[in-house]
Amino acid sequence: MNSKFQDTLMKYMMPIANKVEQQKHLQAIKDGMISIVPIIIVGSISLLPLALANLIGSGPVYDFLNAHMSVFTYAGMFTTDMLSIYAAMFIAIALAKRYDICNNLTGATAIMVHLILSGLSIEGGMDISYLGASGLFTCIVSAILSVEVTRILTKKKIIIRLPDSVPTMVGESFASLIPLLVNALIAVVIANLSLSFGGKVFPAFIMSILAPAISTMDTLPALLIVIFLTQFLWFFGLHGPSITSAVWASFAIAYEAENMANYAAGQPVEHIFTFGLFYSVLQVTGSGLTIGLVIMMMRSKAQSLKSIGTVGFVPTLFGINEPIIFGAPIILNPFLFIPFVFGPLVITILTYFSMTSGLVGKPIAGPPGFLPPGVGAFIMTLDWKCVALVFVNLIIMTIFYYPFFKMMEADELKKEQGEAA
Repeated sequence: MNSKFQDTLMKYMMPIANKVEQQKHLQAIKDGMISIVPIIIVGSISLLPLALANLIGSGPVYDFLNAHMSVFTYAGMFTTDMLSIYAAMFIAIALAKRYDICNNLTGATAIMVHLILSGLSIEGGMDISYLGASGLFTCIVSAILSVEVTRILTKKKIIIRLPDSVPTMVGESFASLIPLLVNALIAVVIANLSLSFGGKVFPAFIMSILAPAISTMDTLPALLIVIFLTQFLWFFGLHGPSITSAVWASFAIAYEAENMANYAAGQPVEHIFTFGLFYSVLQVTGSGLTIGLVIMMMRSKAQSLKSIGTVGFVPTLFGINEPIIFGAPIILNPFLFIPFVFGPLVITILTYFSMTSGLVGKPIAGPPGFLPPGVGAFIMTLDWKCVALVFVNLIIMTIFYYPFFKMMEADELKKEQGEAA
C-alpha cells in the first residue's frame, strides 16, 4: 500500500469519521447504551440458576433450583425486563451533557416520557411489556425528545427563574417544571395518536417501522460491514469500535436483551449479533484478535518488536490492545493491513455459520468486558464449544498474521542492523 493510496483514503474517511464522532445524538445513544451494560450483566447473573438447571436436567440440585427459581431470577424482572427505562435515562443524560444543560431532572424527565409512550393502561394497572428489550428503540425517541424539548424551552427562556438567593436544588427543580410539563403533554399526545390512528401502542408502532432495519442488522452481510469498518478505521488511527458502535450498539444490545428474555421464558433464542458476541468472540483480545501477533512479537529477534510485545501482552489478554495498535504500530503499517483488516472478516464468517448451524450455542447472556479469551464466550453461551471456537479463531488469526509479521520483522531487523552499523 503506497502513501498516495493512504492519503486518498484518509482524505475521504477522515471527514466521515469526524462527522460521526461530532454527531451529538449518535454519540449520546452510544454512550447511553453502553452505560446499561452493567445492568444487563446483573440480569445475566440472575439467569445463571436457570441456565444451570437446564444443563443439569434432573436430580436434587435441579429440583432445588426449580423450586426456588422465582427467587433466583427475581432481579431479572427489575433489570433486563425494564431495561429501556434505564437506557432512556442514560441516553438523556449523555445528550444533555453534550448540550451542557444537564440537571437533576434530566434522567427523570426522559423516564417519564418513556413511561407515557410505552406503558399501556390496562384494568388494574399498566402493561409493562414494552419496558424491556422491545422498548429500547422507543427509549431512544423518549430520551432525545425530552432533551430537545428542554433545550429549546431553556434556550427561549421559557422556564421559571428564581432569585439567585434560592438554593440551587430548588432553583433547578422550578426551572425544570415547564419543560417537564410540556414533555408530558407531548408524550400524551403522541401516545394517544398512536393508539387512535395506528391502532397500537407507540413502541409497537415504532417497531413496525424499524422491522426491516432490525432484521437486516442481524445478518452476515451486516456483521461483515460492521467488522470491516471497525478494522478499517482503526488502521488509520481512528477508534473503530467507538465510531461504528454509534450505529450498531443499540441493535446489538436489543438483540442481547431479547435473547435473554426468550431464554428465561423457554422460548427459542434467535439472534447472533449481540454486544457480548462483538467483544467476547469477534474482537476478543482487542480489535484484530491480536494475541497471536503479540506472542510472535514477544519471541521476535527484533528488539523493538520484542519490547512492545512484552509490554502489550497482559493488556491484550484482557482485550486492551491499544499498546500494540499504536506501538507496533498497526496503524498505517503496510505489512499488517491485510491481516488486521481482512482477517477478522474470516473469523466473522466462521463464527456466524458455527452459530446458525447449531454447532455452537447462540448468545443467551451479556458477559462483562475485558475478560481473558474464552471466559466471556462461556458466560455468554454456557457452551464449551464456544470457548473452543474462540481459540480456533485465535489460532486462525495467528496463522493469518504470521507471513505478514515475518515480513515486518525482517524489515525491522534491517533497520536495527543499519542503526547498529
